[in-house]
Amino acid sequence: TLYGLKKPDAGEIRRDGSPLTKKQMSYLVTENFFYSNITGREYLGLFKNQAFDEDKWNQLFLLPLDQIIDGYSTGMKKKLALLGILKQDKLIMILDEPFNGLDIETCRVIRSILLRLREKGKTIVITSHIIETLTNLCDFIHFLEKGVIKISHGKAGFNAFEREIFESIENRNVQMIDDLMK
Repeated sequence: TLYGLKKPDAGEIRRDGSPLTKKQMSYLVTENFFYSNITGREYLGLFKNQAFDEDKWNQLFLLPLDQIIDGYSTGMKKKLALLGILKQDKLIMILDEPFNGLDIETCRVIRSILLRLREKGKTIVITSHIIETLTNLCDFIHFLEKGVIKISHGKAGFNAFEREIFESIENRNVQMIDDLMK
């Protein structure tokens, strides 16, 4: 709903009192799509931003930008998609599972980049199934269940957040587990 892929049931999404538009946002999907037979550099060329130095940014990711993307690994494709998001330089970045398929070093690099972007006033929305990823990076965490926010906490409440999530999951499944164990 945030990016406009699904129509909201009601209301609108605002930032600093103003309604958001798709032009203000970039969106990184979990499973990235790339055109066949194009290079990483050609992919990045699809995004307009003359100030973005692809080669300097790529020093962080070490991608073979002049090679065809079809030969990239899953992690390399994720890095390329992230470079595309960075090149767009939008006010709001929506990142769906941005750390999936990445090695530990790249995860740390991305975390550092996201922290710097936050300092510069960017709004970054991250979806993840790995709580530790969120507690080490986010200002707020919201737990969604069937599209509805069930639990919400700021940094001060992250320990309570984890406890509430685990209790919710355990309570929901304990009867079923007990029945199966009989």
